Amino acid sequence: MKVTDHIKAAKNETLFSFEIIPPVKGRNIKELYNNIDPLMEFNPPFIDVTTSREEYVYIDRDGLLDKKLTRMRPGTVGICASIKHKYDVDTIPHVLCGGFTREETEYLLIDCHYLGIDNIMALRGDAMKEEKYFEPSEGGHEYASDLVKQIHNLNHGKYLHEVIETDDCADFCIGVAGYPEKHMEAPSLKTDLKWLKYKVDLGADYVVTQMFFDNKKYFDFVEAAKSIGINVPIIPGIKPIAIKKHLHLLPQVFRIDLPQELIDAVDACKDNKQVRQVGIEWAIEQSRELRDAGVPVLHYYSMGKSTNIKAIAEAIF
Repeated sequence: MKVTDHIKAAKNETLFSFEIIPPVKGRNIKELYNNIDPLMEFNPPFIDVTTSREEYVYIDRDGLLDKKLTRMRPGTVGICASIKHKYDVDTIPHVLCGGFTREETEYLLIDCHYLGIDNIMALRGDAMKEEKYFEPSEGGHEYASDLVKQIHNLNHGKYLHEVIETDDCADFCIGVAGYPEKHMEAPSLKTDLKWLKYKVDLGADYVVTQMFFDNKKYFDFVEAAKSIGINVPIIPGIKPIAIKKHLHLLPQVFRIDLPQELIDAVDACKDNKQVRQVGIEWAIEQSRELRDAGVPVLHYYSMGKSTNIKAIAEAIF
């Protein structure tokens, strides 16, 4: 079932969803299930599964270091299929431009279609650790808008090298990212919104925002988006702060601002256990205000851990 259909079926009730990351290869998927299990009581209509960029590792071969390209967290589509089968819930694989050719993307999308996956989150992806700026893979897409266009074309039987007459076209619901405080590479929020509208015009069906800690930034973002004709659902993404290091790490990585009140509360904590509680309480207040404003879904970035998300969901849903 499509995300947009779940939203329509909810009849203005705010839904609960969350995002997980695949385990490091070699780890048991049971660990992932153990973190999903406590959240199923809140009836998520869908669960997002991230995709990681490839990275270089150095393998010692008789005293010489061999540089190899690998993915440390593979298995996104397989995990989506496993979760869908185990919990009877829709899953949304994150599909990246970075690290994939157009042909590899087409094969991945065909796999998703065969598995009955109805939704795709289309993302450019981050630069590799060794890159200062994002560089597309040879034969891959440079922008998320290109990926949206490929998925939209596939929905209409237009494959990379031919148009196929078929009664069994894919019909993916396409999600894209939005940035209430603008994408770190965008020269202005106005420019960033222009590109978001371009993705919607190409076929994106809904937007999920990057994390934010000041709801006014989300409300202003939604208002600005609507003013230029972006009329698809805009789902707020919420991440509870969990460790003191987040005060510096999150602004550095995601180029976001933290409210001074939150900074002061975290600074006053004696340990990360207290920080975690502050993060939960802040996210609960954020969630209440957003729910009362009628957002379609509250989407939580769990990063593979569920205890704090469960505490927030218990207070909201």
